[in-house]
Amino acid sequence: MRSLREKKHRKREGLFLAEGLRILTEAREAGALPEFLFFAPEGGGHPLAQALIADTEAAGGEVIETTPDILSKLSGKENAQTLVAAYRDRLTPLGGIDRTSADIWIVAQALRDPGNLGTILRTSDAIGGGGLILVDDCVDPFSVEAVRASMGALFTQAIAATRWEEFVAWLRSGPGQLVGTSLRTDTDYQAPRYQPPTFILVGNEAQGLPQAYERECDLLVKMPMRGKADSLNAAVATAVMAYEVLNQRRAR
Repeated sequence: MRSLREKKHRKREGLFLAEGLRILTEAREAGALPEFLFFAPEGGGHPLAQALIADTEAAGGEVIETTPDILSKLSGKENAQTLVAAYRDRLTPLGGIDRTSADIWIVAQALRDPGNLGTILRTSDAIGGGGLILVDDCVDPFSVEAVRASMGALFTQAIAATRWEEFVAWLRSGPGQLVGTSLRTDTDYQAPRYQPPTFILVGNEAQGLPQAYERECDLLVKMPMRGKADSLNAAVATAVMAYEVLNQRRAR
């Protein structure tokens, strides 16, 4: 279980770690139960923990009582949560994404920071988005850091991973407006009327979107920068864009 902190072992086993009563309860409410559940006695008595333990056992999962020290070794944190669980990989094939199930989708290209990825998943959940499509070489969405930052949204959102060429071919096979955030445009992000389903494309934290990718977009927009900074954090920019699209839907 401890080896699941490393990507190669997660890929080999098809499992990933999540920790904490809140995130594990979010997973349970979304219909996801762990293959393995570890708990310390002081955490197992909570009613939500009891429900999680009972449902995991009923679904055939393995429940193991252990010590806070062992939980710390599993999670890699000195002050570990009182519950740690291992879940089955939740990647959805791109062809299995139902674009009509939500008005807003987020597409991330070469995203590198697990905190950004988790925060973007949390934003997508907050706006009622369908999920996150990872393009090219992105950070692993099932790393402990990304799972932690998602605050349970990992279990409510579809997640797909693909290459750019495959994504474009899939996108153009059905409805969908691709909107890229870029500094190489004069179009303010509040000016266009976004059409559902809207796919918000965000680029790498340091490099932004490649120009070839920008040329594939139906729209390029930018947010005003009134201070000395020339760009926003990728997760923050995604949230600003996502709420603008959502607010346009609410105003109709």
